[in-house]
Amino acid sequence: MDTTPAYWKEIISNNKRRALWHDYRSRCIYMVTINKSESCPAFSSVSFEDTNNNVSLTLFKSGEIIADEIKITPNFNPQISILQYVIMPDHIHFLIFVKEPLQKHLGNIIQAIKSASTRKIRNIYNNPILTVFEEGFNDQILKPSRSLDIIYNYIRQNPYRLAVRKKYPDFFTRRNNIMVGESLCHAYGNLHLLQNPFKEHVIVHRADTPNQFERNKEIWLHTAANGGILVSPFISPREKEIRVMAEALGGRLILITNTPLAKREKPFAHDFDLCSQGRLLIITPQHPIVPFSRKTCLQMNALSAAISTS
Repeated sequence: MDTTPAYWKEIISNNKRRALWHDYRSRCIYMVTINKSESCPAFSSVSFEDTNNNVSLTLFKSGEIIADEIKITPNFNPQISILQYVIMPDHIHFLIFVKEPLQKHLGNIIQAIKSASTRKIRNIYNNPILTVFEEGFNDQILKPSRSLDIIYNYIRQNPYRLAVRKKYPDFFTRRNNIMVGESLCHAYGNLHLLQNPFKEHVIVHRADTPNQFERNKEIWLHTAANGGILVSPFISPREKEIRVMAEALGGRLILITNTPLAKREKPFAHDFDLCSQGRLLIITPQHPIVPFSRKTCLQMNALSAAISTS
């Protein structure tokens, strides 16, 4: 019998990772994401309600149950506050503030929300074996420097972004002459990746010690596996290694290049598939430095760093 606690399972098949360097009982703010299982009906529906592009989010009964369980969680865990949440059709985001150190792992609290919701949702569908959620959860650990307003806006805008994707599928193709930070760029792919507040610049320096690289790798892969974005030209062999591992975890990428795609040109098969899944955005400076040189690398890494902090 598997006695591993539900909150700690690495769950490689579902691409969930915990931050092994972090104490999940400590005072901190987390953005938690829980995904719906494929077999469970949608929790909500999202649509544009008028010509002014106002978005309507309608909770189904299952979504109402989950919302209620999230809202009452601080009653049983006074050390925490729920700062914000949204119930999307196929996933849930909520911002949880651990105000005082917990006696138990944060994962126990997440598991309690899922268990109570599952029991009640099974009742409304009269299905005692319905799998409501994917196993595990995603978490992002908010750094002190991260603006809460950015996170609030990201969660608040989830329904709008979904409605846009449904109404304007071509929005995620090619864009020329867009401003990325202070740089004019060409882009191909999912532009919404730029709005994700959890972005990490992947760069490996020659002077990095093995310990530095391993520590950075753990941070980058945790970000990728938990809904964040890795930004990089992915030039060096170790940077390419990070990309391969991040993709295997279902991660999303912003790839900086120095060769813009021609008008009718598309990325090669692998990158095209990632773009079609919404997992890749390719960005090229409007005036890239060519031929490829050290200055080219510096230009691409500078753009990557600027995107990561925006």
